[in-house]
Amino acid sequence: MIKNTSLDNTGLAPSRRFCVAPMMDWTTPQYRYLARLLSRHTLLYTEMVTTGALIHGDTKRFLHHNPAEYPLALQLGGSDASELAYCARLAERFGFSEVNLNVGCPSDRVQNNMIGACLMGHPDKVAEGVSAMIAATQLPVTVKHRIGINGRESWEDLCEFVDKVSAAGCQTFIVHARIAVLEGLSPKENRDVPPLKYDWVYRLKQEYPHLEIIINGGIKTVEECHEHLEHTDGVMLGREAYHNPWLLAGVDHEFFGDEAPTTSRHDALRAMYPFIQSELERGVFLGHISRHLLGLFHGVPGGRQFRRYISENAHKRGAGLEVIQTALEKVQEPAQPVLNDETASA
Repeated sequence: MIKNTSLDNTGLAPSRRFCVAPMMDWTTPQYRYLARLLSRHTLLYTEMVTTGALIHGDTKRFLHHNPAEYPLALQLGGSDASELAYCARLAERFGFSEVNLNVGCPSDRVQNNMIGACLMGHPDKVAEGVSAMIAATQLPVTVKHRIGINGRESWEDLCEFVDKVSAAGCQTFIVHARIAVLEGLSPKENRDVPPLKYDWVYRLKQEYPHLEIIINGGIKTVEECHEHLEHTDGVMLGREAYHNPWLLAGVDHEFFGDEAPTTSRHDALRAMYPFIQSELERGVFLGHISRHLLGLFHGVPGGRQFRRYISENAHKRGAGLEVIQTALEKVQEPAQPVLNDETASA
């Protein structure tokens, strides 16, 4: 069991052990609100937001979140040190708990702007950006990266990256245990095709015991999390935490020795109702909310009917909270234990 440590003034435990990865189009405020209802201790991340979007776009829209989501980290995409520093200050002003630099996204679009995994080939530039962010904010500054990229995929290359970025002041490295192939593979293929090398992440922790090393990539079960925690300081789950969010309901008890916020999927969804209604009143389309709820009843009798009803009705003109309420009726609620007089007085 992970030691349950009290939160500091950023809302983060001194040792961040369990995280949900930043995922484009998935870790939206609507998903994060659900995730927080299931786990108080899991560190949540925003989707990647580019520095250009924050500086030249609708800053408030990109940084919109609900304080109920804390602890919440902002992930930035960028490489210009002054822009990263400016956005790190924005992260602090808007109340985020951590600012994270993306050095792992392999898409062509971000490569062209010197964002993401291509920066693995430019450790000095990453170090410069990290140093500027640390100087600009009191928030923890962390880096999420791959173990390498094609052409720079040796152990020595990885150590050079960690050496330079840690010398700039970064103490926390979230390591996706695959290289990124920058030509010839799609972002989706880059999440599956390059082989996982968990042993490299374990070795990083052995070589750099003073750094916080969090492992990411292909992790799906609580049992796997326990195994990784024998060798690293923390785990980060991605797709599994999205497609099967109920997994998060066991995190607080399993890893922090704390009581679970809820023991019922039905109760968790009902607790979403006020938030859903407020989002609808804010002008958010129901389908943009409901798509993040589809996995809540994964593997549960009636779950397919729940998903089908939402998928067939959430897109309709004027669809509101009643769609979710009706969908929930498709899933039988577990019976509550009945107390007799004898057990009630015990």
